[in-house]
Formats: sequence, structure tokens, C-alpha cells
Amino acid sequence: MLELPQKTAIGSAHSKLILVGEHAVVYGEPAIALPFPEIQVKAMIDPVHGPIRIDSSFYTGPLSSMPEKLQGIAVCIKKTCKKIDHDASGFRIQITSTIPIGRGLGSSAAIAIAIVRSLYAYFEEELERDDLMELVDIAETHAHGSPSGIDMAAASSEVPIWFEKDKEIDYVQISAPLHLVVADTGRIGDTHAAVASIKEKYKVEYTETKQSITHLGELTGHAREALQKGDHSLLGSIMNRAQDELVKLGVSDESIDRLTKVAQKSGALGAKLTGGGRGGCIIALAKSIKHAKEIADALLVGGADQTWYFTVGE
Repeated sequence: MLELPQKTAIGSAHSKLILVGEHAVVYGEPAIALPFPEIQVKAMIDPVHGPIRIDSSFYTGPLSSMPEKLQGIAVCIKKTCKKIDHDASGFRIQITSTIPIGRGLGSSAAIAIAIVRSLYAYFEEELERDDLMELVDIAETHAHGSPSGIDMAAASSEVPIWFEKDKEIDYVQISAPLHLVVADTGRIGDTHAAVASIKEKYKVEYTETKQSITHLGELTGHAREALQKGDHSLLGSIMNRAQDELVKLGVSDESIDRLTKVAQKSGALGAKLTGGGRGGCIIALAKSIKHAKEIADALLVGGADQTWYFTVGE
């Protein structure tokens, strides 16, 4: 039997958070997104005989038999192999992830980023950022229809980003470290439904919906200024006001509202949903890392499925 080369390659990517601007970004307004390195996905490739095999918690089997909802990943793998001029066979991709799926944390983008990085590493090819974004967009388009691109931009960045659809990515200066808490409602968010509901709302309540979207864009600009000044009290107030607009738009829900109130009662400077809403996660701004732990503990008592706390900008 032909002996396979004993080599492996690993690609990884972290999660992401939207600090402010979700949903408004779909309509051309800016958003600020943060890397969330506490939870990650890794893709490891090793050689096997025959067709490509996928081993993961969400699917195990040959690439050719991947379910419809994962076809974006399958197409991304094939297109990556074609781009680097290698046969789409003879290896296995093992995917491990600590990013909960469907929580607005960019799991699908992170998985695709990790896979593309691992394939380039395995075949010893140099990966340019433009090529990475092009290939990951294939998976994201299958997963989300017409994605803004913010998930893959943030999940592949090591620093906070300023994102506007169809424009160059800019980076956001943080003058003072942010102590953040993320809490999972335990419910899968329905981004498709949330985006569709705002689109429908535009038809029946145009003026009010337009005002909310515009205000979210303005709040994003103010948030950037607060970050540059290190004014966390102002930033927290902006987060609370952004949440008010997201409630008006109908993308918050009882579980999100409950957890944001728990965070605020625990002294959070600000708290809001992050991502698509209607389930998923909230993000809260604490005064210190010690305070962040206290908020995280209170959120668990208040019904959060799981929490994380960390610092950005140190």
C-alpha cells in the first residue's frame, strides 16, 4: 500500500462581537466589531487515502455527503483546492470549536477562515488576505444569503474594526482597555428572520424604521469617539441607547431584555444584544475585570446559559 506523507497542518480563527451597529450595517451604516479570542475554532488537516473526509461535532463523513446547510463549507473547500491548484482529495479535516453555533458570534465565518488557513498551510501556499476573504465569502453567502461581510472581517482581524459595507476596513483606536462580559441566552438566534423583519418594517413603518437605522449609525460614530477618548461611561450610555433602538426595530426579545437588565442592575456601564438578536448573546461593559466577573456571575444566576469575560485593548 502507498504510504501517505506524515504531515499535518492547523488553521485557526476566533469569534467576533459587534459592539454597536448591527442591522444598521445592512443599510450602509457603520458598525464597530471586536475580536473575541476567548472562543475559537481550529481546523487540522492530515493525509488519508481517498476522498476528503470531515470530522466535526456537527458532521462526520465524506465531503461529498455533507448536508445542505453545510454546502457552503463544502464549496469553500473545493474552491480553495482549485485556487491553489491541488486535488480535492487525499486528506481529512478535523474541526474543533468552542464557538456556540447560531449565537451571532460569527461561528460560520470562523469555521471557514480556519479551514482556508489550514488548507493553505497544508499545501504550503502563502495566503493573502484578499484571497482569504474571497474564499470565506463563498461559505458565508451559502450560509446567510447576502452577508454584509462584517463577520468574516472581524473574525479574521486581531484588532477592533470599523466596518461599512463595500468599503475598505478601517481600524478603531482604543485608548483605555475595555472590560467586557458576554452572556449566551441559550437560544439560537434567527438572523434571517430578524433581517427580514426589519426589511418588512421598512415597508409599513418607513419613517420610524429609517430613524432607528440612522440613529444606530450616529451612535456608532459616537462610540468610536468614546473609544478614542477612553470615555467608558459615554460608551456604556451609547450601548444602552443602541439597545433601545434595537428593541424598537423588534430584534430583541424577552431573554435578551432580561439579561441586559440583569447586567445593568449589576452596575454594567452599558448592555445590549450583539449580533442578529432574537436569541443569541448580549454584551456588557464593566468598570474593571473584577467587576466583569461579578456581572458574569450575576448573569448566570439570572438565567444565562454561559458567560465569558475578558479585556480588549490592553
